Amino acid sequence: MRPHWPRRITEEGRVVVEPLQVIAAPRRLRILELVWDRERSAGEIAAQFDVSWSAISQHLSVLRTAGFLLERREGNSRLYRADQAALGPLRAVVEEHWRAGLGRVKELAEAEQQNRDRS
Repeated sequence: MRPHWPRRITEEGRVVVEPLQVIAAPRRLRILELVWDRERSAGEIAAQFDVSWSAISQHLSVLRTAGFLLERREGNSRLYRADQAALGPLRAVVEEHWRAGLGRVKELAEAEQQNRDRS
């Protein structure tokens, strides 16, 4: 089965991957988070998800095709890391997503602490 990634075909017949649609998928965005600052094996990445290896493999393929992941082989392993330069302007979008998520976690932790202090 051929992977289905967000794409369009130009008038010249070229296939173009739509970058914002690529990172809009929560699992693909999470994969980028995992490999943003360090290289990880495909197995390490897959272990973070409760879906089949095939599903993660397809997400990795989409990210590679979009140019967002770099792949390196070491023996039988495939190692991945984010290509931060290729992400270019999308980097700010990804980092803001993480900051917003961390901000929400902080708010929840502070609210929990306030509830404990009142008890």
